[in-house]
Amino acid sequence: MTQHSERTVTGASDAAVSLSNGRARITMRPDLGAGLTAFDVRHDDGWQPIFRTVDPGTMHPFALSNILLVPFSGRVSGGGFSFDGVFHALPRNMESEAYPLHGSGFSAAWHVASEGADFICVALSAEGPGPFRFDATVTYRLIDAGLLMTLDVTNRAAIRLPYGLGFHPWFVRDADTTLAAPATDVWLEQADHLPKGREPVAMHPDMDFNHPRLLPARWVNNWFDGWDGKARIAWPGRGLAADIEASGALNRYVVFSPAADADFVCFEPVTHPVDAFNLPGELRDHGLKVLEPGECLGVSMRITIHPA
Repeated sequence: MTQHSERTVTGASDAAVSLSNGRARITMRPDLGAGLTAFDVRHDDGWQPIFRTVDPGTMHPFALSNILLVPFSGRVSGGGFSFDGVFHALPRNMESEAYPLHGSGFSAAWHVASEGADFICVALSAEGPGPFRFDATVTYRLIDAGLLMTLDVTNRAAIRLPYGLGFHPWFVRDADTTLAAPATDVWLEQADHLPKGREPVAMHPDMDFNHPRLLPARWVNNWFDGWDGKARIAWPGRGLAADIEASGALNRYVVFSPAADADFVCFEPVTHPVDAFNLPGELRDHGLKVLEPGECLGVSMRITIHPA
């Protein structure tokens, strides 16, 4: 196949930017958290969705097919967190949520910083939430039939602060979709989606993804520890599989899917569990990275698609 690259602005929304190399393609919304509205690959003479395909003109970040988690992921209880002897308040950022959720990058307006035949880089300079002041960049790069996402954050605050990062893609889900993602422990959730406790995955067979397994036929919204950064999602009926490789700091992941008939599953590599700011013990023990003023943290997630 002759490969080519192209970058276009879609007709559905002047803000949506598309990139294709002939084997993979994405559509991205710089104005809406630099999130994606599509990631497809060429297969059997047609395009197959890897992330769910959504309206490129949507105005709600949770209606996207990938969002960026910065300067933290998940929910934060208690109205904020204490660090270095100071309590830092964090405001709620969504009406439907009881707690601050997923930082601020996923809903902010980013701007295109640079672009090329097979990549686009967008940037954000943020004031907040709470004490956070940071610069962030994300680069989406097409590599053959695959996608590499790289997210970097720099602490611009005058004080050191704990940061966390992650990716939140919505993969398509079929009845025969399987997941393999080795882990040692799983965090259980309370009714308000905060952590209830952590147990060995062996105690929960339908969430033990140390070997390929069908997704639970129920609500699942759990965080997994002890991950080596490698996973595989397979769609036997489509004849496709996705190999996932995350950088070292992303040594935990989240799996979210609301029901057996859901058309998506979120597989989210993250640096820390939900409410890591307020869990017992040191912040570092839960994956948060303390950044001095001017210090940086970077993570990446590569998705490679191949025939199953």
